[in-house]
Amino acid sequence: MFRGFQTRPQTPESMNPQNASPSSPAGQATTADLYDQYVLGNYARAPITLVCGRGTRVWDDEGKAYLDFTSGIAVCALGHCHPRWVEAVQRQAAELVHVSNLFRNPNQGELARRLVKKAGPGRAFFCNSGTEANEALIKLARLHGRELSGGREGVRYKIVCARQAFHGRTFGGMSATPQEKIQGGFRPLVPGFEFGELNDLAGFEKLVDDETAAVFIETIQGEGGIRPCTGEFLQGLRKLCSERGALLMLDEVQCGIGRTGRFYAYEHHGVVPDAIGMAKGLGGGFPIGAIWVREPYAGLFKPGSHGTTFGGTPLACAAALATLDVIESENLLEHVSAESVRLFAALESVRAEFPEKVRAVRGLGFMVGIELAVEPPPVIAALREAGLLCPAAGGNVVRMLPPLNATREEIDEAVAIFRRVIAAL
Repeated sequence: MFRGFQTRPQTPESMNPQNASPSSPAGQATTADLYDQYVLGNYARAPITLVCGRGTRVWDDEGKAYLDFTSGIAVCALGHCHPRWVEAVQRQAAELVHVSNLFRNPNQGELARRLVKKAGPGRAFFCNSGTEANEALIKLARLHGRELSGGREGVRYKIVCARQAFHGRTFGGMSATPQEKIQGGFRPLVPGFEFGELNDLAGFEKLVDDETAAVFIETIQGEGGIRPCTGEFLQGLRKLCSERGALLMLDEVQCGIGRTGRFYAYEHHGVVPDAIGMAKGLGGGFPIGAIWVREPYAGLFKPGSHGTTFGGTPLACAAALATLDVIESENLLEHVSAESVRLFAALESVRAEFPEKVRAVRGLGFMVGIELAVEPPPVIAALREAGLLCPAAGGNVVRMLPPLNATREEIDEAVAIFRRVIAAL
């Protein structure tokens, strides 16, 4: 059982994954054909078509089941189609879907209250994705710099980020992401970003000067290879930013919303940031992004200084509220904290057994990076063939991002598959 609901669709017949997407009649294009002809080729997609999901499992259009430790890249925090989440989304869809931010809606106000309660005194803003949340933080930094400069722009405008970071694919997000695969082809980028080595506090101290408006880092680098900030580094950055008047802004798009066993990953280290970007797991599968801004910096945004058409809709906020309800009622933070110990121990055992193939296991909670001695694509393909879906990360890293309610048995099953694949390399 999947902590409250079945992992495989049993009844009715319409829930059978083999019936979810009938085979294309003779002469009609398959889904693969449609992608090949009509969808931009900016993703190297796996050669499977997923049509159904329940709990930690998904099924393809041929009826094959997979244990999903991709979780939509850390989005499906509750797994697929959690009944309480589905009921909340269905109910809201029948009542009110969208009204724009020209008007209030109860769900947005309540979601803001709950996020502020978790982060501390401040205010929230809602958007649609992680990169939008990070874009809002970049704008916050510029507004803060202008405030420090007596209303003058271009005096304190720099933002110090970390190498191997990933903050999104908009022009602001790309400019904060010093990776050629992200930035290549799109220069000139937004000026004003500088980069230090993650966990090198002395290096950041040299970069944060009288032109710096903010330090902006991921509490745990995701796409950069699952690289956590140390407590000493985060605490040092907090002190540095406070002394020099810069904002400490944390990107918790992937590592937040319970993925590490705390609601926010920075809570492990006892620091208080000035602003947080979040998305992915917040909506449990429905697109939503958000930022939290600490008082008094929340007042930097004035009417007209930022906006969004779709952010914070009644439907998106209903999905997020349902996600928070399940995380709390099913004690998923405690569950992740307990079961992740078992997960890391089992993967460390595989590393010790095959040190020439597995170089390191790192991360926190249900955000795991396994650094291999070989390129990840063949390993990921072999895992998929064996029934386990895992994404890659920076370098030779394979990620495991199970839903927050993945059971002990499912974790053991995933590790067993991983071990078999590594042994067969």
